[in-house]
Amino acid sequence: MFNILTLNEISNKGTDKLKNTDFVVTPDALAPEAIMVRSASMHNMELAPNLLAISRAGAGTNNIPIEKCTEQGIVVFNTPGANANAVKELTLAGLLLASREIIAGTTWTQTLAAEADIAAVVEKGKKAFIGPEISGKTLVVAGLGAIGVLVANAALSLGLKVIGYDPYLSVTSALLINNGVKIVENLDKAIGQADYLTLHVPYQASTKYMFNQAMFEKIKPGCRILNFSRGELVDNTALIAALDLGIVAKYVTDFPTAELLNLQNVICIPHLGASTPESEENCAEMAATELAAFLKYGVIKNSVNFPTCESPYINKPRITLIHKNIPKMVGQVTNILADENLNIDNMINKSRGEIAYTVVDLDSLNDAPKIISLLEQIPGMVKVRLI
Repeated sequence: MFNILTLNEISNKGTDKLKNTDFVVTPDALAPEAIMVRSASMHNMELAPNLLAISRAGAGTNNIPIEKCTEQGIVVFNTPGANANAVKELTLAGLLLASREIIAGTTWTQTLAAEADIAAVVEKGKKAFIGPEISGKTLVVAGLGAIGVLVANAALSLGLKVIGYDPYLSVTSALLINNGVKIVENLDKAIGQADYLTLHVPYQASTKYMFNQAMFEKIKPGCRILNFSRGELVDNTALIAALDLGIVAKYVTDFPTAELLNLQNVICIPHLGASTPESEENCAEMAATELAAFLKYGVIKNSVNFPTCESPYINKPRITLIHKNIPKMVGQVTNILADENLNIDNMINKSRGEIAYTVVDLDSLNDAPKIISLLEQIPGMVKVRLI
């Protein structure tokens, strides 16, 4: 029986997948083996020794202490692609909001209730809200993951010329992207052509303030920028300077901050990217499926801190080992098993940076506590689990 703690309200589409004799899902779990979370911050949360996994019902994991989890052998999952369509749709809406003065115009219209002839006032005043059409313009899509590919393909259908950039373009994305999207290897040159620029880059240390003063100096004057990825990708101080100089004509972001609110050419949306019933359900279902596979069978898929390991469960004793990615670790494991006359039916070892994950299926297992104890004593071993 696994206890799963929910830190946010999780769609029933997800929690219902865990409602069986193997799992108890509750916001009141005191010693959970797993946690399901959406946006709640976990950085100041104590992580108990028995915690095995955290599943984020969404793509971003900046609310989770990833490094700390890795050190403690806690596998962190996310749900890439589950909210992709929702974010794509909002990005397309942002594209139109960046062009046509829809928000400013409708806000002005709300002030006209006392006018005797509203139609006449509208006809006279609407010229203040002229904005360009997007058809025929050039859109640069920075980041061609699940969301970026959908945005690029949809933008083609809207008549835009689309340039895509992703230094880590996956095979999956390459197969899905429309051949009308021009793929480039140099973002600096691409943004010099961009009438519109949309960001779909994952946030990490190397991408923080990726769009800074140096980048804004390379952007085509009058560019309109959309950020539905992460606020920290953009240096707001440099952005405001670029707005003041007219280098950036409009900035639409899903990540409001104090310095951006009430700026004339900035539209702040209240983080609505994944705020659809469909997206929340998709994310919850994927998060639940990932947790169930890991807790029951030791299978890892869509982890942000551990390698993918999808070794099929064959209904034999299975030992999973989280350990440092250093020489002779696997040899020490197999030596212990051999010394105890245990036969290995199947074994898989995967690594990711400084951490590694090994799954060992045995034909049989006697005196399990002794075996687990011996394995735990190997220098560099982080966590051992018997399934």
